[in-house]
Amino acid sequence: MTFRDDADISSSRLRRRGRGRTTAIAGGGGIVGLIAVFLIAQLTGVDVSGLLGGGAAPAQQGGGTALEECTTGAEANASVDCRIAGAVVSLDDFWAESAGAIGVEYRAPEAYLFEGAVSTGCGEATSAVGPFYCPVDESVYLDTGFYDDLRTRFGAEGGPLAEMYVVAHEWGHHMQQLTGVLASAERGESGPQSDAVRIELQADCWGGAWAAAASATDDPDGRPLLEPITDEQVAQALDAAASIGDDRIQERTSGQVSPESWTHGSGEQRQAWFRAGFEGGVTACDTFAAETV
Repeated sequence: MTFRDDADISSSRLRRRGRGRTTAIAGGGGIVGLIAVFLIAQLTGVDVSGLLGGGAAPAQQGGGTALEECTTGAEANASVDCRIAGAVVSLDDFWAESAGAIGVEYRAPEAYLFEGAVSTGCGEATSAVGPFYCPVDESVYLDTGFYDDLRTRFGAEGGPLAEMYVVAHEWGHHMQQLTGVLASAERGESGPQSDAVRIELQADCWGGAWAAAASATDDPDGRPLLEPITDEQVAQALDAAASIGDDRIQERTSGQVSPESWTHGSGEQRQAWFRAGFEGGVTACDTFAAETV
């Protein structure tokens, strides 16, 4: 997906963050920690159950550093960091208009780029866990090195829309935080029809809804941010969705597929729900109302 060269992305709230300090408190992480561990693992299939330790308080949040070099669509087309900054502007505009359709008032998440490791409200994280959303501090964390992994480790074709789809997926988790889905879903089970999978597929679906409408999102001056989407770009996003399906990851890492352990959905499921959002918009994304996903 291509930004219009004259689009203004200087209003992006994306910032760079590094490690912060953590403080100890009495007691364990409880259900909040379990939610965070689950969400941090999404898109990667990596077990990060050791990420959060009992007795760790949320990290002290710093303001981060603004991406002052990212001001125009031309810069977004030339730089992956600026492309993510532009995606944040587009997603904010999209959800400010669309949140009412799913029964909530939009409240923007914080968004951070990091490299190597970062302190979050959910604890310390490293680049190994991939992009993630932390519900404790309502923030999206992105290490753009994941896009190299998407191509080399997961075998995806890549491309600008595929990169921005990852951001849109994380925004989907924030919308689930606002709707209460993250608090109400059952996470004790896995498998193709589990709530864990339905959470991920709904985020994929909302990513598809954003992609379909992205060229209609505007910068603060009311100018379109993005050029119309192409079939090739949609294909790249669908390819990315398939490449990080549980079945593809399991086959690549262990040589066998175990559907009973799925927590994110198969490549086919992820593609299908991206398409559902792309074709039907945000109201087509109630994976919890579907008899089967």
